[in-house]
Amino acid sequence: MSIQSQIIQLIKRLTREHGTSVMLVTHDMGVIAETADRVAVMYAGRIVEIGRWPTSSTARGIPTRSG
Repeated sequence: MSIQSQIIQLIKRLTREHGTSVMLVTHDMGVIAETADRVAVMYAGRIVEIGRWPTSSTARGIPTRSG
């Protein structure tokens, strides 16, 4: 199990135990898929969509930064 996976599991456990939420800022779609209930999609520095994961932006193909 990777360090990233261990941290994600810890965050999920702590939020569940304490009844809190966490805001993660990431470009890593794997982290988003593993942790998110709701997602705010940003493009050119502005929020263009907020919704449940997966969002319709993932289907629309809003350009993302690669590399």
